[in-house]
Amino acid sequence: MAWVLKMDDASIESGLVHDFDASLSGIGQELGAGAYSMSDVLALPIFKQEDSSLSPENETKNPPFQYVLCAATSPAVKLHEETLTYLNQGQSYEMRLLDNRRSGELPELTNKMVKSIVRVVFHDRRLQYTEHQQLEGWKWNRPGDRLLDIDIPMSVGIVEPKTHTSQLNAAEFLWDINKRTSVFVQVHCISTEFTPRKHGGEKGVPFRIQIDTFTQGEGGEYTEHLHSASCQIKVFKPKGADRKQKTDREKMEKRTTQEKEKYQPSYDTTVLSECSPWPDAAYASTNQAATPSFTSTPLSTYTTSSVLDSDSSSPNHQVDPGSHNNSEQLSPTASIQDTQKWLLKNRFSSYARLFSHFSGSDLLKLTRDDLVQICGPADGIRLFNALKSRSVRPRLTVYVCQESPQESPLLERHCTSENGDHSVSPSLHVYHALYLEELTAAELIRKMACVCGIPLGKINQVYRQGPTGIHILLSDQMVYNLPDESCFLISTLEDELSEGLHLILK
Repeated sequence: MAWVLKMDDASIESGLVHDFDASLSGIGQELGAGAYSMSDVLALPIFKQEDSSLSPENETKNPPFQYVLCAATSPAVKLHEETLTYLNQGQSYEMRLLDNRRSGELPELTNKMVKSIVRVVFHDRRLQYTEHQQLEGWKWNRPGDRLLDIDIPMSVGIVEPKTHTSQLNAAEFLWDINKRTSVFVQVHCISTEFTPRKHGGEKGVPFRIQIDTFTQGEGGEYTEHLHSASCQIKVFKPKGADRKQKTDREKMEKRTTQEKEKYQPSYDTTVLSECSPWPDAAYASTNQAATPSFTSTPLSTYTTSSVLDSDSSSPNHQVDPGSHNNSEQLSPTASIQDTQKWLLKNRFSSYARLFSHFSGSDLLKLTRDDLVQICGPADGIRLFNALKSRSVRPRLTVYVCQESPQESPLLERHCTSENGDHSVSPSLHVYHALYLEELTAAELIRKMACVCGIPLGKINQVYRQGPTGIHILLSDQMVYNLPDESCFLISTLEDELSEGLHLILK
């Protein structure tokens, strides 16, 4: 049996509409009024990032130039760390200089040349402080070489390339931003040349390649700074960078997937990141001294200061005879001004500006390694020894006393009797300690004359009384063989002929 339902078109249409309305009737009631707001969705971080990336304020922050070093980055660099690029010593690497301006941005640069200075500098802040000393040492070991060179035949679009003999690590050139420009650079210093030699396998220091770009100012000189960018590099001996890159890649392949996620991928090229401009005062002038702003001090300035220091430490240097210790210790409570005076007094004048904001406590907090990194091995160790100076034990100590008590008020001794009366003991002999460093007769005579209050020119001869009462002329050999902490009574004998004195050590 079959059932047949006959309905007209109007009934079918009205029934479908009713069923559809009924199926949607509970949606609004479940959510409730105000439960779904589009503003809450737009407030999510993902939409905020998208909005910020599209904001016109961020669009203007894009740099006008971009520099790309055609060398692969290391795969062994963790996320959120700066990229590291390995270079071979003396190999030419292309650096592309790209115009990154938007339409209408910096129209004053249209059809004009700009100047760029490319330099290789130290990445380590401590080495930046001692850059002039590091470069001087490198120049001494490699005379006639440069740390950085431009491969002019391979470069494209650069004009008037220049290098300065006083700046072994920098070169400059002009280029047209509207044309394709590539400069090929060669780094001749390797990273291990600036690390202490121990037992092989030393870890090399990282460098930075930095490019600073300038436009012409009102005077026609290229002094108006436009842009600066740099990247971190390490330089190896020829083929060494390729081996290091391969070693890092093999190490990364052995890591697990979770560990690999903590490291950056390796890129075929290195994009230089924006940075502060390198202080260029020393590049333009050769008369400025080293400052703590990492300015590259000219080698001529370093040589001059070295000569002055060497002169002051020469045997002919006059020392104040009244000062027993020319390198008196710096007090932790010393002010900045007192610290500056201490540096000048102890022949550290070339570092006075470097420590211009250091108090005594600041300077004393620096470790030996800190001072070696800042001042170099020679001056760093010398400054550390001066800061931590201890009294040097004398080579010989001699105790002397004048035989006649009345000749020296120090020989008088005040005694108190039982009834309270004061009296003087004439039998007390007070000795003076003489500390000898040179172990010569002249040194002993000079110090005895000072203790006894006798003019040095009035002393004719000094004798030592022997065991049988004989008088032996004092000589350098006798002083050299004196036992330590010897005690002597000094008696004086007037010489009527020369109106002088003879001293006798008993």
